[in-house]
Amino acid sequence: MFTDFLRNNNVAAAVLTFFRVYIGYQWMTAGWGKITGGQFEAGGFIQGAIGQASGEHPAVQGWWASFLETVALPNAGLFTYMVMWGELLVGIALILGLFTNFAALMGIVMNFAFLFSGTVSTNAQMVVLTVLILVAGYNAGKFGLDRWVIPFLRTKTQARIHKQKVQAA
Repeated sequence: MFTDFLRNNNVAAAVLTFFRVYIGYQWMTAGWGKITGGQFEAGGFIQGAIGQASGEHPAVQGWWASFLETVALPNAGLFTYMVMWGELLVGIALILGLFTNFAALMGIVMNFAFLFSGTVSTNAQMVVLTVLILVAGYNAGKFGLDRWVIPFLRTKTQARIHKQKVQAA
């Protein structure tokens, strides 16, 4: 019942638009600050997270610390780039309501990466709001560019599939 409300109701679409723009603004400003500030470097963050994996009550699980140590830390430059631009692009997409579900999915992946790394901040509340956006599906981008982009892409995809079927026959 609640899922049906999130997916089909115009009032839900309006509330989700507010959530979407709020979360998008958070992502966009965080990414823009990292890009223009010139101070962000993921290596320090990664090393700090690895350091939180030891002790009597570790904030970071061992499996995640192993990933950070073996994959993320040796590629810290790539992760720096991915975090800065990922935050900015997810933010812009959510604000515009463009490919909303994909942007929300990428945002929640980043939120969980930060949570797994021992950083709480606003990540937990962003996860809750993003889950609502993901459950709502298309309705979350109804009052955004998805309103026009998704039907356009569906029409183009269906036309291509029809053309392939005709050619195969």
